[in-house]
Parts: sequence; C-alpha cells; structure tokens
Amino acid sequence: VQLVESGGGLVQAGGSLRLSCTASGRTFSSAAMGWFRQAPGKEREFVAAIRWSGATTYYAYSVKGRFTISGDNAKNTVYLQMNSLKPEDTAVYYCAAGGWNSGTYYEATTYASWGQGTQVSVSS
Repeated sequence: VQLVESGGGLVQAGGSLRLSCTASGRTFSSAAMGWFRQAPGKEREFVAAIRWSGATTYYAYSVKGRFTISGDNAKNTVYLQMNSLKPEDTAVYYCAAGGWNSGTYYEATTYASWGQGTQVSVSS
C-alpha cells in the first residue's frame, strides 16, 4: 500500500487545516488507517484512527473535540480535519495504514504502511 498525504501548511493559532491521505496498491489489505505526528525532538505519537468496518473512530486525548478523522472508502482516502489549532500541534503528520487491533491501534507498530509526512506549523 502506498500512501500520499497533502494539506499541510502554516496557520495561526485557532485556525483550521484539513489533511488528506490517499492510498493505492493493495488497499483491500488495510482494515484501518491512522494519523500520527512527530514534533522536533519528540517521539512519534498517535493522533487519530479510523476502522473501515463500521467507520469507528479513535482519538488521542490531546486532540479530541478539535480534530475529526473521516474516510471515503470508495476513494481510498482518509481525512483529518483539524480545528482550533494550537502551537503545540506543530509537527510532521504521517498517514498510516494496516490491520486492525483494538488493543494497539494507537501504536505505530500496528501499521504496515506509511506516507512521507506533511508539515503542519501553527504560529502563536
């Protein structure tokens, strides 16, 4: 599975951005997709995930209520709508795809395929 992200950029605090991630290749092998982010000097962290079956969504506590993950199965595309952005949201955001595991969906090792990342910068 190949993943291509788009939609990153520079925005002021309180603003919004929408990230997109389109999958190609053996997409039928991906039961879930997720977003992770990595800020300079920090480890990669879970942001949100969506399980295609039932369109169930999961969020990190730090983004819950501000970010929304959604997907269009027909287009093999997942979106991350980010509202009320804060400077601490600044990071490279990565899209990921893989199998589903209800116990480890927040762990990067759960996902087999990764995009190249897109930069999100939030100014104060």
